[in-house]
Amino acid sequence: MATATTASLIQREPELLGQTVVVIGGSAGIGFETTRRARAEGANVILAGRNPERLHHAATELGAVSSAAFDANDPTLLERFFLNLPTPIDHVMVTAGGPRYVRLLDVEFEEARLAISEHMLLALSVARNAVRKVRPGGTLLFMGGTGGRRVGPGLGLVSAVTAAMPALTASLALELAPVRVNLIAAGFVDTPLSASLLGDGLEARREQLRARFPSGASSNRPTSPHWPSTS
Repeated sequence: MATATTASLIQREPELLGQTVVVIGGSAGIGFETTRRARAEGANVILAGRNPERLHHAATELGAVSSAAFDANDPTLLERFFLNLPTPIDHVMVTAGGPRYVRLLDVEFEEARLAISEHMLLALSVARNAVRKVRPGGTLLFMGGTGGRRVGPGLGLVSAVTAAMPALTASLALELAPVRVNLIAAGFVDTPLSASLLGDGLEARREQLRARFPSGASSNRPTSPHWPSTS
């Protein structure tokens, strides 16, 4: 009897059972691992990404309901993607785009424009399209970072964008309520993107971070966010 009672206490209903989760940038890194977690919690997932081949592999592995390969920074394609989504959607997460480390005096104007567009303008565009699809009490999740906490050569664009995202997110939360809007300020996450950015310096960065943890070790896999309660 005691064993059966303990087992029943351990069992729980999946957090996202029957809900629909859309992940834009879900074919790799944080987006991919978040999608994996969402599936484990019973969600139906829809993936979007820029690379068709990588997206196909991710959608197949994760058992996505559907997937769409397109550049989310194209307003027309993004609007078409949302128009084709079922209604209602419960959660939308955006992990597309990455940091651009370049000195401000050396950066090409187009690269600077993309650095802003891939985060702030993409968040705004997603919010405008999602408002017609996400149910009241549903969630928009955007990725920020910790780059706005420091400045230095090559960090100007990263610092500016990450410093501005909290204000943009807070404003969207006010205008989209009762849909919730949240921003995840991620620090270093050991993903293929981090490896491509750091190159030969990846292991040194890992060791630097390990030294800061009391346990002496850090996770080598991205962690997915805790989905807000829907109660």
